Amino acid sequence: MRLGERRGDLALPDMRSQAIAPDCLLMTWCTRPGFRLTAVWRRGRILCGGRDMTITYIKGDATCPQAKGVKIICHVCNDLGGWGKGFVLAVSKRWKQPEAEYRAWHASKEAFELGAVQFVQVEPYIWIANMIGQRGMKRGSSGPPIRYDALAACLEKVAEKARELGASVHMPRIGCGLAGGEWSKVEPLIEEHLSEVAVTVYDFE
Repeated sequence: MRLGERRGDLALPDMRSQAIAPDCLLMTWCTRPGFRLTAVWRRGRILCGGRDMTITYIKGDATCPQAKGVKIICHVCNDLGGWGKGFVLAVSKRWKQPEAEYRAWHASKEAFELGAVQFVQVEPYIWIANMIGQRGMKRGSSGPPIRYDALAACLEKVAEKARELGASVHMPRIGCGLAGGEWSKVEPLIEEHLSEVAVTVYDFE
C-alpha cells in the first residue's frame, strides 16, 4: 500500500490502531516476525508511514538459530587475530571453518581491519559473520576494546549480505562480553543498521 492510496476495508496482520485526532488513526501492523509498519490513516488515506524494526529476544544458543530459511550468525572479533575465548568457543565447537578462515584472513593481512566482515558459509542455510569490531583484547587507557563506529560499519555490511541472501540475522549480545561494550549503546546500532532485517538476540541459559 502506497502513501495516499485509498482502501475501503483495511485488514492487515495483527493490526492495531489508536486515535490521535478526531479523524486520524495511528496504525501499526506486523509484516513479518521482527517488523512492524506504522502509518497515519485519515479519511481513508495513508498520510505518512514507515517501518519500525524490533529485535526479538529469546533464551537459547545463538549457534542454533531458531528460524527458517537462510540465517546469518554475527559475532565480534578482535583486530589481533586472537580466537580462543567467549562466544567463538561455541562457534568452533559446532564448526571449524569460521576459526580457520578468520586466522587465514589475519595471516593474509588483506583488508583485515576494524569495520571489516568475513562471511563464512558453514551449512547450506547458515553463514557466520566474523565482524572486526574490537581493538585488541584488553581494556586500555581509551576504555574497553569495543569500537562502536567499527561495529556500526560491520552491521551495515551484514545488512547488505542479509538483503542479498534474504536472510535473518542472529547473535548473542554482541560486543558486551570480552569486548566490554554496553548493550544500551549496541542495541541502537542494530536497530539503525539492520532496520530491514529480522534480528534475533539470544541470551544463553
